[in-house]
Amino acid sequence: MIHMTLIARVRDGLPLATSIEGDEQSDIGISKFTSQAKMLFRKLNDQSPKQCSLETGNYYFHYIIDKNVCYLCLCDAAMSRNIAFAYLEELAREFCAGNAGRIESVTRPYHFIEFDSVIQNVKRKYVDYRNRHHLSAVHTELQDVQRIMVQNIEEVIHRGEALNILDDKAANLAFMSQKYKKDAHILNSRSSILKLGVVTFAIVFILFMFKLYFF
Repeated sequence: MIHMTLIARVRDGLPLATSIEGDEQSDIGISKFTSQAKMLFRKLNDQSPKQCSLETGNYYFHYIIDKNVCYLCLCDAAMSRNIAFAYLEELAREFCAGNAGRIESVTRPYHFIEFDSVIQNVKRKYVDYRNRHHLSAVHTELQDVQRIMVQNIEEVIHRGEALNILDDKAANLAFMSQKYKKDAHILNSRSSILKLGVVTFAIVFILFMFKLYFF
């Protein structure tokens, strides 16, 4: 079963369209998965895999990236990955055909909310497991689906945090090192001035005593 579908722009993670089976208070806790999907969208970039499956509990997120747009669905773990990716591929064709010229210019989240009706129509084609002819065609078209990367959603979402912490610590160490060098330079300068002052005072004192005793 396909529980949720989300479409988002990759460059900024802006949600463009969505379709949810049931409501957000359903038994599977769809609001949690919606939050995970939005966090994932914010992590995506030009270097992200173009196709990926992400494990999240008893479910899987499957997504594809096409022309700077991410098409994502949440499915039962038992659902065929062939079906899921064929569904996403058709969604991408439908969405791009009707909205390609506006995707980069929109600023409001869920600007293409009316696309929900198209999502529902496409979904019906792929959840009917009795359509054996259709499934056979899907299997032929997606023979390489097993090569698509499978990851854990939490690892992907939080992957950059440890690196960010290390970067922050490295930046702090670099700052402290520079500060130490600067402070050490100031102290050395003050020490040199103090030494020069002491030497000058000693010379003046000796000259004064010399004049006092001999003149």
